[in-house]
Amino acid sequence: MRFLLVIALGTATLPAQAPRTVVLHAARLIEVETGRVVAPGEIRVEGERIAEVGSAVRHPAGAEVISLGDMTLLPGMIDAHVHLFLHPGAEDLQTVQESVPQRTIVAVLAARDDLMAGFTAERDMGTEGAGSADTAVRDAINKGLVPGPRLRISGNAIDILGGHEDALGFNPEQRVLPNATQVNGAEELVRAIRGQFKEGADFIKVYETGHDEIRNGEWSTPYQFTQAELEAAVHEAARVGKHIAVHATAEPGTLYASKAGVVSIDHADALSAETMRIMREKHIFAVPTFTISEYFAEHPEPGSQGSAERAKLEFHAREFAKQLAAGVPVAMGSDVGPFPHGTQAREFVLMVKYGMTPLAALQAGTVNGADLLGWGDRIGRLKAGYLADIVAVDGDPLRDITALQRVLFVMKDGAVVKR
Repeated sequence: MRFLLVIALGTATLPAQAPRTVVLHAARLIEVETGRVVAPGEIRVEGERIAEVGSAVRHPAGAEVISLGDMTLLPGMIDAHVHLFLHPGAEDLQTVQESVPQRTIVAVLAARDDLMAGFTAERDMGTEGAGSADTAVRDAINKGLVPGPRLRISGNAIDILGGHEDALGFNPEQRVLPNATQVNGAEELVRAIRGQFKEGADFIKVYETGHDEIRNGEWSTPYQFTQAELEAAVHEAARVGKHIAVHATAEPGTLYASKAGVVSIDHADALSAETMRIMREKHIFAVPTFTISEYFAEHPEPGSQGSAERAKLEFHAREFAKQLAAGVPVAMGSDVGPFPHGTQAREFVLMVKYGMTPLAALQAGTVNGADLLGWGDRIGRLKAGYLADIVAVDGDPLRDITALQRVLFVMKDGAVVKR
């Protein structure tokens, strides 16, 4: 005979355990808001949050001390333009040849690679035909089931029939699926936005222009939505406290977007003086994405010419200098996906190459990125009370921006994920 022993615990609860304490020590840390270098640098982490920052913080009894030698402590980096569901290769064929489950596995691995490279927060700018699968990836990361950055996701981006991300160049009888949700007119646009939010999107990405080309030294691209249509989109997103981001270059598309009040203009080539003024006044971020242009110049897709891509990159660099002079706010975004995940710190190097100071580039990928993602009160800074998203890099990025490509330590939410 077997007996079942039941012990009644009543309503008694176990005593709460004190949060784990970790002290990080390195040769220096950078206060990214001001550029002040603290040497040596120490950070005391209690549980998931930063408790103290300085040259010498309190070391409570039992605290774990992690000595990082001649490294620099920084907030976790933020990439405001990624594609977790893309990998190097023909983008259109990935949608055609790979199933959504297969692409979701790829996205999970990409998120891990980005985190290991020091990107503790990201904005996924469209699944490129995988629908709302990024909702599952974001939620799995939040639950601790898989490693990855904290994410803002947009689900499938929104486009027009025959637009930038439609399945162009295929036999129409094959009914090849587009890489974005197709809408026409404000009513369909609002309906699609509601559907994206229902499926878990944090914000909406809209393709406002494309296809881009340079004609006689001038940037040329058609707009896709009118200003009134974009205003309807911004109004609908604002109704539930969310935002619209646009893929847009040149005029009049970028002007329509800035007047409508989008949160960011991604790629942002060939902005008029009027557009730049509005972006500065409304604090609309430009997200330059230089790395993808460089990659395509060096690895042209079949049927395209690297020389054309190089011309676009050179044009964008000249335009970026105008944007900096005009005071347009900038957030770091690389467009990683078509080039390998985990390598996008190259974007910082290119932003400095094309006119930013190392500090401004670092701010673009920390404080500005946090503000763009709506998390400026919890990440992007090394401050008491903020979440302990912290990286350590080999060297001093204010002297050598390439140090951001040498991330040797990563902490997210107070947990060490790379050491």
